[in-house]
Amino acid sequence: MNWFEKVKTYTAVVSLAAGCGVAASAQPTHAVTPRTITVVASTVPSNGDLNPYGLAVVPKSTGALVQGSFLVSNFNSSANLQGTGTTIVQIAPDGTSSLFAQINASALPGPCPGGIGLTTALSVLSSGWVIVGSLPTTDGTSATAQAGCLLVLDNWGVVVETFYGSLINGPWDMTAYDQGSTADLFVTNVLNGTQAGGGNLVNEGTVTRLNLSGLYGALPNLESITVVGSGFAEETNAAALVIGPTGVGLSPDWKTLYVADSINNRVQAIANPVTRSTSAGTGTTVSTGGALNDPLGLFVANTGDIFTTNGNNGVLVESTTSGAQIFAPYLDISGDPPGAGALFGLVYSGNGLYYVDDATNTLNFFWQ
Repeated sequence: MNWFEKVKTYTAVVSLAAGCGVAASAQPTHAVTPRTITVVASTVPSNGDLNPYGLAVVPKSTGALVQGSFLVSNFNSSANLQGTGTTIVQIAPDGTSSLFAQINASALPGPCPGGIGLTTALSVLSSGWVIVGSLPTTDGTSATAQAGCLLVLDNWGVVVETFYGSLINGPWDMTAYDQGSTADLFVTNVLNGTQAGGGNLVNEGTVTRLNLSGLYGALPNLESITVVGSGFAEETNAAALVIGPTGVGLSPDWKTLYVADSINNRVQAIANPVTRSTSAGTGTTVSTGGALNDPLGLFVANTGDIFTTNGNNGVLVESTTSGAQIFAPYLDISGDPPGAGALFGLVYSGNGLYYVDDATNTLNFFWQ
Protein backbone atom coordinates (compact mmCIF):
# COMPACT_ATOMS: atom_id res chain seq x y z
CA MET A 1 0.00 0.00 0.00
CA ASN A 2 1.57 3.34 -1.05
CA TRP A 3 1.35 6.56 0.96
CA PHE A 4 -1.61 7.98 -0.92
CA GLU A 5 -3.58 4.75 -0.46
CA LYS A 6 -2.85 4.83 3.28
CA VAL A 7 -4.11 8.37 3.57
CA LYS A 8 -7.27 7.54 1.65
CA THR A 9 -7.86 4.49 3.83
CA TYR A 10 -7.25 6.05 7.23
CA THR A 11 -7.87 9.78 7.05
CA ALA A 12 -10.28 10.53 4.21
CA VAL A 13 -13.01 12.88 5.30
CA VAL A 14 -15.08 13.08 2.16
CA SER A 15 -15.77 10.83 -0.81
CA LEU A 16 -16.52 12.58 -4.07
CA ALA A 17 -18.31 11.08 -7.02
CA ALA A 18 -16.01 9.51 -9.58
CA GLY A 19 -16.36 9.82 -13.30
CA CYS A 20 -15.11 11.86 -16.19
CA GLY A 21 -15.37 15.63 -16.54
CA VAL A 22 -16.72 17.75 -13.71
CA ALA A 23 -16.73 16.12 -10.29
CA ALA A 24 -19.89 16.11 -8.20
CA SER A 25 -20.28 19.05 -5.84
CA ALA A 26 -19.26 18.22 -2.30
CA GLN A 27 -17.43 19.76 0.63
CA PRO A 28 -15.28 18.31 3.41
CA THR A 29 -17.27 17.71 6.56
CA HIS A 30 -14.67 17.98 9.33
CA ALA A 31 -10.99 18.44 10.00
CA VAL A 32 -8.39 15.72 9.74
CA THR A 33 -7.49 14.45 13.19
CA PRO A 34 -4.47 16.21 14.74
CA ARG A 35 -2.31 13.11 14.80
CA THR A 36 -2.12 13.09 10.99
CA ILE A 37 -0.51 16.56 10.85
CA THR A 38 2.87 17.30 12.42
CA VAL A 39 4.61 20.66 12.61
CA VAL A 40 8.16 20.10 11.35
CA ALA A 41 9.58 23.55 12.09
CA SER A 42 8.97 27.27 12.09
CA THR A 43 9.74 28.94 8.77
CA VAL A 44 10.59 32.28 10.41
CA PRO A 45 14.31 33.15 10.17
CA SER A 46 16.22 35.44 12.52
CA ASN A 47 15.23 38.59 10.60
CA GLY A 48 11.54 37.80 11.23
CA ASP A 49 10.36 37.25 7.65
CA LEU A 50 6.84 35.80 7.47
CA ASN A 51 4.37 34.22 5.06
CA PRO A 52 6.10 31.11 3.66
CA TYR A 53 5.10 30.61 0.02
CA GLY A 54 7.55 28.51 -1.97
CA LEU A 55 8.60 24.96 -1.04
CA ALA A 56 11.09 22.71 -2.82
CA VAL A 57 12.99 19.51 -1.99
CA VAL A 58 16.79 19.50 -2.33
CA PRO A 59 17.61 16.64 -4.75
CA LYS A 60 21.35 16.43 -4.11
CA SER A 61 23.86 17.58 -1.49
CA THR A 62 26.16 20.29 -2.82
CA GLY A 63 27.53 23.44 -1.22
CA ALA A 64 25.17 24.41 1.60
CA LEU A 65 22.35 22.32 0.16
CA VAL A 66 21.57 19.05 1.95
CA GLN A 67 19.81 16.28 0.06
CA GLY A 68 16.30 15.61 1.34
CA SER A 69 16.00 18.96 3.09
CA PHE A 70 13.46 21.59 2.12
CA LEU A 71 13.89 25.16 0.97
CA VAL A 72 11.17 27.64 1.92
CA SER A 73 10.85 31.16 0.48
CA ASN A 74 9.20 33.94 2.52
CA PHE A 75 6.94 36.53 0.85
CA ASN A 76 6.54 38.99 3.76
CA SER A 77 9.00 40.93 5.87
CA SER A 78 8.84 41.02 9.67
CA ALA A 79 6.47 43.99 9.29
CA ASN A 80 4.10 41.53 7.56
CA LEU A 81 4.06 43.52 4.32
CA GLN A 82 3.45 41.36 1.25
CA GLY A 83 6.09 41.39 -1.46
CA THR A 84 8.93 42.37 0.87
CA GLY A 85 10.30 39.02 2.09
CA THR A 86 13.96 38.39 1.28
CA THR A 87 14.87 35.03 2.84
CA ILE A 88 15.07 31.35 1.95
CA VAL A 89 15.22 28.92 4.88
CA GLN A 90 16.55 25.35 4.70
CA ILE A 91 14.74 22.85 6.92
CA ALA A 92 15.70 19.20 7.46
CA PRO A 93 12.99 16.54 7.94
CA ASP A 94 13.91 16.41 11.64
CA GLY A 95 13.11 20.12 11.99
CA THR A 96 16.65 21.46 12.05
CA SER A 97 16.67 24.77 10.20
CA SER A 98 19.19 27.29 8.92
CA LEU A 99 19.22 30.38 6.75
CA PHE A 100 20.10 29.46 3.17
CA ALA A 101 19.90 32.96 1.70
CA GLN A 102 19.03 36.53 2.61
CA ILE A 103 18.86 38.57 -0.58
CA ASN A 104 19.90 42.21 -0.72
CA ALA A 105 18.08 44.11 -3.47
CA SER A 106 20.90 46.66 -3.70
CA ALA A 107 23.55 44.02 -4.36
CA LEU A 108 22.04 42.02 -7.23
CA PRO A 109 24.19 41.01 -10.23
CA GLY A 110 21.46 42.07 -12.67
CA PRO A 111 18.10 43.85 -12.94
CA CYS A 112 15.06 42.81 -10.90
CA PRO A 113 12.44 45.53 -11.42
CA GLY A 114 11.10 46.62 -8.03
CA GLY A 115 13.45 44.64 -5.80
CA ILE A 116 12.79 41.58 -3.68
CA GLY A 117 9.58 39.87 -2.55
CA LEU A 118 10.06 36.12 -2.80
CA THR A 119 7.10 34.17 -4.16
CA THR A 120 5.95 30.56 -4.47
CA ALA A 121 8.09 30.20 -7.61
CA LEU A 122 10.93 28.11 -6.17
CA SER A 123 12.92 25.26 -7.72
CA VAL A 124 16.13 23.45 -6.78
CA LEU A 125 17.93 21.77 -9.68
CA SER A 126 20.12 18.68 -9.43
CA SER A 127 23.03 20.78 -10.73
CA GLY A 128 22.85 22.85 -7.53
CA TRP A 129 21.23 26.01 -8.85
CA VAL A 130 18.29 27.47 -6.92
CA ILE A 131 15.78 29.63 -8.82
CA VAL A 132 13.23 31.75 -7.00
CA GLY A 133 10.68 34.30 -8.17
CA SER A 134 10.37 37.86 -6.93
CA LEU A 135 7.15 39.91 -7.08
CA PRO A 136 8.14 42.97 -5.04
CA THR A 137 6.21 45.83 -3.45
CA THR A 138 7.37 48.81 -1.42
CA ASP A 139 4.47 48.92 1.01
CA GLY A 140 2.73 45.55 0.77
CA THR A 141 0.00 46.72 -1.62
CA SER A 142 -0.72 45.89 -5.24
CA ALA A 143 -0.45 49.57 -6.14
CA THR A 144 3.32 49.41 -5.68
CA ALA A 145 3.88 45.91 -7.10
CA GLN A 146 6.44 45.65 -9.89
CA ALA A 147 7.39 43.04 -12.46
CA GLY A 148 10.23 41.48 -10.46
CA CYS A 149 12.37 38.69 -11.90
CA LEU A 150 13.67 35.19 -11.39
CA LEU A 151 16.75 35.08 -9.18
CA VAL A 152 19.41 32.42 -9.76
CA LEU A 153 21.34 31.42 -6.63
CA ASP A 154 24.35 29.13 -6.40
CA ASN A 155 24.55 26.22 -3.98
CA TRP A 156 25.83 28.54 -1.22
CA GLY A 157 22.82 30.87 -1.44
CA VAL A 158 24.51 33.67 -3.40
CA VAL A 159 22.54 35.37 -6.18
CA VAL A 160 24.62 35.09 -9.34
CA GLU A 161 22.18 36.00 -12.10
CA THR A 162 18.70 37.41 -12.78
CA PHE A 163 16.21 36.56 -15.51
CA TYR A 164 13.90 39.46 -16.31
CA GLY A 165 12.00 41.11 -19.16
CA SER A 166 8.54 41.57 -20.62
CA LEU A 167 7.67 37.85 -20.48
CA ILE A 168 8.53 37.66 -16.77
CA ASN A 169 5.94 39.82 -15.07
CA GLY A 170 5.07 38.90 -11.50
CA PRO A 171 6.45 35.32 -11.37
CA TRP A 172 4.07 33.60 -8.98
CA ASP A 173 4.79 29.86 -9.04
CA MET A 174 7.07 27.46 -10.89
CA THR A 175 7.93 23.86 -11.63
CA ALA A 176 10.97 22.44 -13.38
CA TYR A 177 11.71 19.70 -15.91
CA ASP A 178 15.24 18.94 -14.69
CA GLN A 179 17.48 17.01 -17.10
CA GLY A 180 20.81 17.59 -15.39
CA SER A 181 22.81 19.79 -17.75
CA THR A 182 19.62 21.40 -19.09
CA ALA A 183 16.27 22.28 -17.55
CA ASP A 184 12.94 23.81 -18.49
CA LEU A 185 11.28 26.13 -15.99
CA PHE A 186 7.52 26.66 -16.19
CA VAL A 187 6.50 29.93 -14.53
CA THR A 188 3.09 31.51 -13.97
CA ASN A 189 2.91 35.32 -14.27
CA VAL A 190 0.18 37.37 -12.62
CA LEU A 191 0.94 41.08 -13.23
CA ASN A 192 0.01 41.30 -16.91
CA GLY A 193 -2.62 44.05 -16.91
CA THR A 194 -3.71 43.55 -13.31
CA GLN A 195 -2.67 46.97 -11.99
CA ALA A 196 -4.16 48.72 -15.00
CA GLY A 197 -7.34 46.78 -14.30
CA GLY A 198 -7.65 48.50 -10.92
CA GLY A 199 -9.14 45.47 -9.19
CA ASN A 200 -11.23 44.41 -12.17
CA LEU A 201 -10.84 40.98 -13.72
CA VAL A 202 -8.43 40.74 -16.65
CA ASN A 203 -7.61 37.67 -18.70
CA GLU A 204 -3.91 38.21 -19.28
CA GLY A 205 -2.17 35.72 -16.96
CA THR A 206 0.51 33.61 -18.63
CA VAL A 207 2.62 30.49 -18.24
CA THR A 208 6.12 30.81 -19.70
CA ARG A 209 8.76 28.17 -20.36
CA LEU A 210 12.38 29.14 -19.80
CA ASN A 211 14.90 26.82 -21.47
CA LEU A 212 18.20 26.67 -19.57
CA SER A 213 21.48 25.07 -20.63
CA GLY A 214 25.03 24.85 -19.35
CA LEU A 215 23.91 23.98 -15.84
CA TYR A 216 27.24 22.37 -14.97
CA GLY A 217 29.08 25.48 -16.10
CA ALA A 218 29.90 28.78 -14.44
CA LEU A 219 26.39 30.22 -14.91
CA PRO A 220 23.13 28.88 -16.33
CA ASN A 221 22.46 30.06 -19.86
CA LEU A 222 18.95 31.24 -20.67
CA GLU A 223 18.38 29.95 -24.21
CA SER A 224 14.80 31.10 -24.78
CA ILE A 225 11.49 32.08 -23.21
CA THR A 226 8.25 30.78 -24.71
CA VAL A 227 4.66 31.52 -23.71
CA VAL A 228 2.96 28.12 -23.46
CA GLY A 229 -0.23 29.30 -21.73
CA SER A 230 -2.13 32.59 -21.81
CA GLY A 231 -5.48 34.23 -21.13
CA PHE A 232 -5.70 33.17 -17.49
CA ALA A 233 -7.92 35.25 -15.20
CA GLU A 234 -6.18 37.54 -12.71
CA GLU A 235 -6.94 40.55 -10.54
CA THR A 236 -5.46 42.64 -7.77
CA ASN A 237 -6.81 41.95 -4.30
CA ALA A 238 -6.48 43.91 -1.05
CA ALA A 239 -5.99 40.80 1.08
CA ALA A 240 -4.07 38.51 -1.29
CA LEU A 241 -2.20 41.25 -3.24
CA VAL A 242 -2.96 39.53 -6.54
CA ILE A 243 -4.93 36.47 -7.61
CA GLY A 244 -4.17 34.59 -10.79
CA PRO A 245 -2.79 31.31 -12.16
CA THR A 246 -0.67 29.84 -9.38
CA GLY A 247 0.47 26.23 -8.92
CA VAL A 248 1.98 24.31 -11.84
CA GLY A 249 3.04 20.68 -12.09
CA LEU A 250 4.16 18.26 -14.80
CA SER A 251 2.67 14.83 -15.40
CA PRO A 252 5.03 11.87 -14.82
CA ASP A 253 5.58 11.51 -18.58
CA TRP A 254 6.20 15.29 -18.99
CA LYS A 255 3.49 15.49 -21.68
CA THR A 256 1.04 17.60 -19.68
CA LEU A 257 1.43 20.70 -17.56
CA TYR A 258 -1.30 21.25 -14.98
CA VAL A 259 -2.15 24.78 -13.86
CA ALA A 260 -4.20 25.91 -10.85
CA ASP A 261 -6.55 28.48 -12.36
CA SER A 262 -7.42 30.11 -9.06
CA ILE A 263 -10.09 32.62 -10.04
CA ASN A 264 -12.02 30.19 -12.23
CA ASN A 265 -11.79 27.51 -9.54
CA ARG A 266 -10.42 24.82 -11.79
CA VAL A 267 -7.36 22.81 -12.80
CA GLN A 268 -6.29 23.24 -16.42
CA ALA A 269 -4.07 21.06 -18.62
CA ILE A 270 -1.60 22.30 -21.23
CA ALA A 271 -0.53 19.62 -23.71
CA ASN A 272 3.07 19.11 -24.84
CA PRO A 273 4.52 21.85 -22.62
CA VAL A 274 8.16 20.80 -23.17
CA THR A 275 8.04 20.91 -26.97
CA ARG A 276 5.30 23.35 -27.93
CA SER A 277 6.29 26.61 -29.61
CA THR A 278 2.97 28.46 -29.27
CA SER A 279 0.50 29.20 -26.50
CA ALA A 280 -2.21 26.67 -25.70
CA GLY A 281 -4.33 29.45 -24.26
CA THR A 282 -5.80 28.27 -20.97
CA GLY A 283 -5.67 24.64 -22.10
CA THR A 284 -8.40 22.16 -21.28
CA THR A 285 -10.26 21.72 -18.01
CA VAL A 286 -9.38 18.67 -15.92
CA SER A 287 -11.33 19.35 -12.75
CA THR A 288 -13.59 22.19 -11.66
CA GLY A 289 -15.96 23.10 -8.86
CA GLY A 290 -16.75 20.46 -6.27
CA ALA A 291 -14.28 20.64 -3.40
CA LEU A 292 -12.02 23.08 -5.26
CA ASN A 293 -12.17 26.51 -3.66
CA ASP A 294 -9.54 28.89 -5.07
CA PRO A 295 -6.82 26.31 -5.85
CA LEU A 296 -3.33 27.71 -5.23
CA GLY A 297 -0.49 25.23 -4.62
CA LEU A 298 -0.26 22.20 -6.92
CA PHE A 299 1.84 19.08 -7.32
CA VAL A 300 1.45 15.92 -9.38
CA ALA A 301 1.97 12.50 -7.77
CA ASN A 302 3.82 9.68 -9.51
CA THR A 303 0.40 8.07 -9.98
CA GLY A 304 -0.61 11.04 -12.14
CA ASP A 305 -3.14 12.36 -9.64
CA ILE A 306 -3.16 16.12 -9.11
CA PHE A 307 -3.08 17.61 -5.61
CA THR A 308 -4.10 21.21 -5.02
CA THR A 309 -4.47 23.37 -1.92
CA ASN A 310 -7.45 25.68 -1.56
CA GLY A 311 -6.86 29.34 -0.84
CA ASN A 312 -10.31 29.92 0.63
CA ASN A 313 -10.68 27.10 3.15
CA GLY A 314 -7.41 25.25 3.82
CA VAL A 315 -8.43 22.03 2.08
CA LEU A 316 -6.24 19.67 0.05
CA VAL A 317 -8.00 18.26 -3.02
CA GLU A 318 -6.87 15.20 -4.96
CA SER A 319 -8.15 15.02 -8.54
CA THR A 320 -7.63 12.27 -11.08
CA THR A 321 -6.74 13.03 -14.69
CA SER A 322 -10.31 12.08 -15.63
CA GLY A 323 -11.68 14.87 -13.43
CA ALA A 324 -12.86 12.95 -10.37
CA GLN A 325 -12.14 14.53 -6.99
CA ILE A 326 -11.44 11.60 -4.70
CA PHE A 327 -9.95 13.02 -1.50
CA ALA A 328 -10.37 16.33 0.33
CA PRO A 329 -9.06 16.66 3.91
CA TYR A 330 -8.44 19.89 5.76
CA LEU A 331 -4.78 20.87 6.16
CA ASP A 332 -5.47 24.13 7.98
CA ILE A 333 -8.42 25.12 10.16
CA SER A 334 -7.02 28.36 11.60
CA GLY A 335 -8.38 31.83 10.96
CA ASP A 336 -11.79 33.19 10.17
CA PRO A 337 -12.91 31.74 7.83
CA PRO A 338 -10.85 28.60 8.51
CA GLY A 339 -7.82 28.14 6.32
CA ALA A 340 -8.27 31.31 4.28
CA GLY A 341 -5.07 32.19 2.43
CA ALA A 342 -2.99 29.73 4.44
CA LEU A 343 -1.74 27.16 1.93
CA PHE A 344 0.65 27.58 -0.99
CA GLY A 345 3.72 25.37 -1.56
CA LEU A 346 3.44 21.60 -1.19
CA VAL A 347 5.65 18.65 -2.14
CA TYR A 348 5.73 14.90 -1.66
CA SER A 349 8.92 13.55 -0.13
CA GLY A 350 9.88 10.26 1.48
CA ASN A 351 6.69 8.98 3.05
CA GLY A 352 4.33 11.91 3.10
CA LEU A 353 3.16 15.34 2.07
CA TYR A 354 4.99 18.43 3.26
CA TYR A 355 3.40 21.86 2.97
CA VAL A 356 3.88 25.39 4.20
CA ASP A 357 1.16 27.02 6.27
CA ASP A 358 1.46 30.79 6.21
CA ALA A 359 -1.25 31.22 8.83
CA THR A 360 1.08 29.57 11.35
CA ASN A 361 4.43 30.23 9.59
CA THR A 362 5.37 26.56 9.73
CA LEU A 363 6.43 23.67 7.55
CA ASN A 364 4.03 20.81 8.23
CA PHE A 365 3.98 17.08 7.53
CA PHE A 366 0.76 15.28 6.63
CA TRP A 367 0.59 11.62 7.66
CA GLN A 368 3.14 9.64 9.62
